[in-house]
Parts: sequence; structure tokens; C-alpha cells
Amino acid sequence: MVTQEQRKRQLAREKFLRQQQRRTAARRKARARNSVIASVLGVIVIGSVALYTTGVLKNDDDKSNASADVTPSASATSKAPDPCAKPAAGKIKTETWKKEPAITIDKSAKYTMKLATTCGDIDIALKTSAAPHTVNSFDFLASKGFFDHTKCHRLTTNGIYVLQCGDPTGAGSGGPGYTIPDENLKDTSLKGGSYPAGTVAMANTGQKHTGGSQFFLVYKASPLPASYTPFGTISASGMKVLNKIAAAGESTGAGDGAPNATVVINKATVTKS
Repeated sequence: MVTQEQRKRQLAREKFLRQQQRRTAARRKARARNSVIASVLGVIVIGSVALYTTGVLKNDDDKSNASADVTPSASATSKAPDPCAKPAAGKIKTETWKKEPAITIDKSAKYTMKLATTCGDIDIALKTSAAPHTVNSFDFLASKGFFDHTKCHRLTTNGIYVLQCGDPTGAGSGGPGYTIPDENLKDTSLKGGSYPAGTVAMANTGQKHTGGSQFFLVYKASPLPASYTPFGTISASGMKVLNKIAAAGESTGAGDGAPNATVVINKATVTKS
């Protein structure tokens, strides 16, 4: 005969187990989400909707991206040839900083960023007034040579379509030592739950205000929530380079891995125009 007190204890145990199961399931989902687009990164795909980094995406000017509809994805067994050159000689910087640098850019001026990569130059018009913290951080890091000789470590070709760069470790876990706030999340280009081709945006950990140095370049419209600071637009010539990288596919054949192309940023430069 089960007493009322025993029944209460049994119900309490069952409730606790249900709570633990829900928490375990939530942790699994969080790990899956953070492994694909975190700045500690990465780019994540949940079904056909993805989030990243390490790590990981849109921009205002779709007209310059008419050639962005590429369907890359070389299988792991038939790896596409590497379309890129050998990296320039040099070492990756390892310096980090405890605090976000003070804003020194002119918020009313126009700035551009050039990524001189082994696959060609990618020119980016930066959204200075809409994302001043982000642009200022890139100006600071580029002036310190932080991005020079670093690999673009992740290419996603399934669900979302992005190339992720900006990690000095090349493994999706690196950063500058500080974080910057989210910005420009109401950019008109993000309407419709998609980051358009040509967008450059910050990767993050899945939490607010956790952007560091990792960013992603969108080569084809990608369904993503408006959680990743869009801070630049890739030029038409830059999109040709990005599409060449995407067309070579990624190393796993599963749609998310290291690019088959040897994508190394030989030099990153931010210029006031």
C-alpha cells in the first residue's frame, strides 16, 4: 500500500527527472547551435535555418551580387582543385587586448576594408554610421596586423551559404580578447528572415554582445535570424572571388567544414575614403 507521502515523493522525483530531461535536451540544442556559428564561433544550421564562428550575414546592396547563386559542395572523395595561390610569408599575430578600443573613427565618414587573400582581393564597403563599434574594432585590429596571415576556416554550403574568417587560431575558437556590442540588427536588408548575398556580418557565440574578430561573408542568400551585426557590403569583384572559393566546396562533403580552397588573408586594410 503506497502512502500519500510516498506518492508525493514519487511525483516529485518524476517531476525532477522531467526537468532534467528538458535541461539536457536544451543543452544539446545549445551545443549544436553554438558549434555551427560561434565567434568562439561558428555557423549553425538548424534544419534549413542556420545560426555559427567561431562563427559565420547580409548587406544593403544586392545589385552587386547578381552572380552569387552558386551551388558549391565538392564531395570529400572528389575534392575540387584548389583555385588559390600560396600564402605570403609571415606569422600570425598573437596579441590580445582586455578592452574594446576607444572609438577613434569618424562616424560620419566612409570606410572600406580590403582583404587581400590568396584567392584574390575582396573589397568591402563598411557601414560606419550604422555599426561604429564594429567598424572601429576592425580598423583597430587591421592596423595591428591582427588578420594578416589568418585562414578563413569555415565554409558552409548547406542551409546557409557563408565563408567564415577572422580567427587567428584557425579553429573557430580565437578572438581579440574583448567583445563588442551588437549593432545594426534592424538593417532594412535583413527583412524577411534572410541575410542577402554580399553581406559581411559578425559571428558570435549565440549570446548577445559577444562579437569579437570572427566574421562571415555571405555568397548566397541565407536564412538567419537578425542576431549577427551586418557591417559591410562586398563589391562585385569581391563576390567573384567569394564565389570561386565557394565553388571549390568544403572538406567534409557534408556541407560544413574547412574550405577546399586555401583561403588566407595575406593583408587586411581599413581605409577612410
